[in-house]
Amino acid sequence: MNPALERLQPYPFQKLAALLQGVAPPTDLDPIALSIGEPRHPTPGLITEALIAHLHTLSTYPSTRGLAPLREAIARWIGVRFGLGDAGIDPERQILPVNGTREALFAFAQAVVDPAQDPLVLMPNPFYQIYEGAALLAGATPGYLPCLPDNGFQPDFDAVDAATWRRCQLLYVCSPGNPTGAVLDLPALTRLIELARRHDFVIAADECYSELYPDESAPPPGLLQAAAAMGNDRFERCLVFHSLSKRSNAPGLRSGFVAGDVALIERFFAYRTYHGCAMPPPTQHASVAAWSDEAHARTNRALYREKFAAVREILGDVLPAPTPAGGFYLWPETPIPDTELARRLFAEEHLTVLPGSFLSRPVGGLDPGASRLRLALVPPLDECVDAAQRIRRCLERLNT
Repeated sequence: MNPALERLQPYPFQKLAALLQGVAPPTDLDPIALSIGEPRHPTPGLITEALIAHLHTLSTYPSTRGLAPLREAIARWIGVRFGLGDAGIDPERQILPVNGTREALFAFAQAVVDPAQDPLVLMPNPFYQIYEGAALLAGATPGYLPCLPDNGFQPDFDAVDAATWRRCQLLYVCSPGNPTGAVLDLPALTRLIELARRHDFVIAADECYSELYPDESAPPPGLLQAAAAMGNDRFERCLVFHSLSKRSNAPGLRSGFVAGDVALIERFFAYRTYHGCAMPPPTQHASVAAWSDEAHARTNRALYREKFAAVREILGDVLPAPTPAGGFYLWPETPIPDTELARRLFAEEHLTVLPGSFLSRPVGGLDPGASRLRLALVPPLDECVDAAQRIRRCLERLNT
């Protein structure tokens, strides 16, 4: 067996199950879960209809590069969304469909990391645990960059020394961030591209929350957008990862894409031909419909805005948390240890939340996820309101 498997930590939801084991929640309250970031708004009909209409294509093997109409739809979407224009990205050489960002973010590290060079893979802390597992199983050492309030919950990239950058082969960034919701602005993204060029590492930008934001006039910028703005129209050392799970409420579709540097795409394509992960044809046709429509994404954002406003009004000063710049999580600080509050909310209010420390790693005596909760506002509005009222009740009891 691969000895690196022994270095994998339990997934956050395994830790949560262990934390709540033996706790009996009140049976007179319906369970509510704000713990899992699984979108629960209805999947748009245009997606399901396209999927059903193309079930007959199951009789053919899909290609790893995917259908040309899918790559062309993705290229059009990228061009409009990130201001690249009609010729901003080549659908033939700079785009690959993937079965959701999770598998692609993991697989990319296996393709790009050279384990013979004592590699370092840097990532935000707290983080999506796939980054850490991908680094370990690729034979690299994970490096954790704390995301603290003083730096807007983004890593302080200027605090990373030159020796660390030189050893880095791959940098994962997540904007908007999971769990913090923080967004990297264009100057920060430009700075990272300059560092990647100087120290010869690759940037993997997880942008799967990029289409969830509060202000319709100010969508979060992306890595390819920053590269193009600085004249790097070949997107060298840059790869972005996008998904329909959050944007289109289709987590079960398992559909996304990677786009960017031609050389990286070509090598990743070679890896994927052996990996055996081509997207099923009906999924590709459904994805064409999703990337070709923006109205449902705007409707989706409006639903989240309504929930954020209602929940923040109820929590008020008992558990203050600003509306994030992106994503669907609240990331409040807790008045007692995060694991203790999570147990109390389950035991007293039949409410499941995720302790922040399950998403982070302590480094140098500092754990940036400790004493925080990740609240995923994915249930319907009435459930989110009910959950907020339960949190308030629990904290008011605690204060008395």
